[in-house]
Amino acid sequence: MTDVSLPKTGDLRIISVIGAAHFTSHFFQLVLPPLFPLMRASLGVSYTELGLLMAVFFAASGIFQVGAGVVVDRFGAHLVLPAGMALLSGSIMAMGLAPSTWMLFVLAALAGAGNSVYHPADYSVLTARVTPTRMARAYSVHSVSGTLGWAAAPITVLFLSEMFDWRAALAITGAIGLIGALLLMIDRNDLVVSVRHGNTAARSGPSPSLFRSPAILMAFAYFMLLSIAFSGLQNYLPILLPKVQGVTLVFATTVTTLYLTSYAFGSLAGGYMADRTDNHDRIIAGGLLAVAVLTLGIGFVALPGVILVACAMLTGFLGGMTIPSRDMLVRSAAPHGATGTVFGFVYSGLDLGALIAPPVIGYMLDHGADRAPFALIAVILCLTLAPAFAVKRQHG
Repeated sequence: MTDVSLPKTGDLRIISVIGAAHFTSHFFQLVLPPLFPLMRASLGVSYTELGLLMAVFFAASGIFQVGAGVVVDRFGAHLVLPAGMALLSGSIMAMGLAPSTWMLFVLAALAGAGNSVYHPADYSVLTARVTPTRMARAYSVHSVSGTLGWAAAPITVLFLSEMFDWRAALAITGAIGLIGALLLMIDRNDLVVSVRHGNTAARSGPSPSLFRSPAILMAFAYFMLLSIAFSGLQNYLPILLPKVQGVTLVFATTVTTLYLTSYAFGSLAGGYMADRTDNHDRIIAGGLLAVAVLTLGIGFVALPGVILVACAMLTGFLGGMTIPSRDMLVRSAAPHGATGTVFGFVYSGLDLGALIAPPVIGYMLDHGADRAPFALIAVILCLTLAPAFAVKRQHG
């Protein structure tokens, strides 16, 4: 059994390449929700139906993500990641050209399949190629780049939709994503992890017992619950804030962007914290409990504009602060040689949570329960602590 030599590439370059790729994943996850009011008027559909469109996207991403992890471990991220980015970007571009609503659902499924490769591929490369003492910071930059993708999406698509329309906004952003996929393919040597000749375990796939590990199952549950809460916030804040705080859509979109930007800074701070302590569960508990309290305040207390912005930014910062510790917990539970498989399985919980949140919150909005999503998110954040502590007990 021999290893093919890896390219001699520094940590900064590896982290930058993976971060840029992750940016596109999160950007395309959030291009549709800011356009929902325009799509609703243009297509004559309800928020519930538009929520189902996002549910299809995340269902496909979650279903394919476990298999994507196995494929990454077997064939390598350098082949899988550029292909996934191209499929995701091309599907979004085609949404802008789709002649009927049902085709949007087909394209959402294809986009979700493309999105499924990112986490197993990204974490496979980072875990194998980055210096271990910088691992949490590498994970934090990965999270930050994704969060910046979320932050950039609302402003970008709303700007393009005002210049042209919502269809052009999707077509233009999708085309730019395809260019990014081409550049990643050209630079694919930075994504090479390891090629082991004669590795029969890799060819036969992961052991079924891997998916029955209590720590990995608890990590999956943790990711699912966390995703319900955070995807609900980031996707629906622009729609919810005008209803519960009486602000304009433009102001609400700005608040959402500031929330996501603060989330990114919180992730950077959390990376430094997670590299300097093993108490990742305590960082998670403190951050998420504070986020739950702030979420209730935003949803149920009339706040002046400045206070609303401050609360949203603090919510984002504290939520982001927990993310590197989350990833370090999963890393501790991943057996050697199965990083892509484990991260693919566990991160499919994020997609399941993101699948659940849009139709549930869309249903609440269609029935006038404008404050209920904030209560739901706060309760789920509290429930998230139990599986996080369980993972820590198993591998702490």
